[in-house]
Amino acid sequence: MENFTFYSPTYFVFGKEEENNTGKYVKRFGGSRVLIHYGGGSVVRSGLLDRVKASLEAEGISYVELGGVKPNPRSGLVYEGIELCRKEKVDFVLAVGGGSSIDSSKAIAAGTLYDGDFWDYYQGKMVEKALPIGTVLTIAAAGSEGSPDSVITKEEGMLKRGGHGEALRPAFSILNPALTQTLPAYQTACGVTDIMAHLFERYFTNTQDVEVTDRVIEGLLSTMIHEAPKVIEDPDHYQARANIMWAGMMAHNDCCGVGRVQDWASHDMEHELSAIYDCAHGAGLAVVFPAWMTYTMNHDVMRFAQLASRVWGCPMDFAHPEVTAKAGIEALRRFLGSIGMPGNFAELGAKEEDIERMAHTACYGNGREGQIGGFVSLKEEDVKAIYRLMI
Repeated sequence: MENFTFYSPTYFVFGKEEENNTGKYVKRFGGSRVLIHYGGGSVVRSGLLDRVKASLEAEGISYVELGGVKPNPRSGLVYEGIELCRKEKVDFVLAVGGGSSIDSSKAIAAGTLYDGDFWDYYQGKMVEKALPIGTVLTIAAAGSEGSPDSVITKEEGMLKRGGHGEALRPAFSILNPALTQTLPAYQTACGVTDIMAHLFERYFTNTQDVEVTDRVIEGLLSTMIHEAPKVIEDPDHYQARANIMWAGMMAHNDCCGVGRVQDWASHDMEHELSAIYDCAHGAGLAVVFPAWMTYTMNHDVMRFAQLASRVWGCPMDFAHPEVTAKAGIEALRRFLGSIGMPGNFAELGAKEEDIERMAHTACYGNGREGQIGGFVSLKEEDVKAIYRLMI
């Protein structure tokens, strides 16, 4: 295990009807003039937005609104939000929705206090300060409710890139699992896949003797495998929703990643897919991860075999660990298929003709120097080969 620091200051409020206390927490963390940032659709139809506004009004907190966040949130709305915050002298940004609304809120919160172009933060500049952020979560997936990360798509060139900084960790996050019960099965499954991907990105490491975080990751993966079929079959299964929601936060606030080198090549490859084809992030990861695993398995076959044995229950073949490792990859494919996730390029709407472009951008975009991945270093030709495994 390597040296590390870990600080996760977000105040989590978990349970039924807690969104009705949003105003109390905004006041507690210093908000007096709030931007409510959301997508639209379900948060409006369900009455959630009205409940949140009523809670702010009950505390005497004024607010302005900016809806319209889309999946794979766009830079144009971020610029609009920054301008609105400055004009209205906003001192707190409140995201109501899923990872896209939260990521867009983080970009606005950082950009409002920055003299330059907020996109600098998505090209490698660390976020040092931002307006305080609160979240009311409506889907378990991205983990942005507890993380220092944000992902935005720049419309010019359709570049999907990540920003980072401890200032982006929300001051508070309200997690009511009941708010996820109205999600379509496909969105639920995309969220489950995203959570599992965050765990895989940390699990596959060259760092030795990380048994604690290995076991935590394995436990969370096992939880997803156990709970996901329940909510696909019964969307109103509150307890399963609750376990998935808390697992999603734990998967990405980095408590599972401390003391170990992480990978993230699969996310870099998926970002190219969802930037070009606007597919759901979880759906893209469902196609990317089995292909990446197949390509990189021989780098450390025992780590893949360990995952297969501990998480998927595959018999350990010590004489031929590659057999166990392959069985684990196939178990993942079957699981993802069973919850309705795509398995190849065609199901994503992706095209073989774009592989060259995607591989190049994945390896050289965002200031990269021709390779990605902390577990296996992948060059452009490797990335092309992995994309081809997805066809």
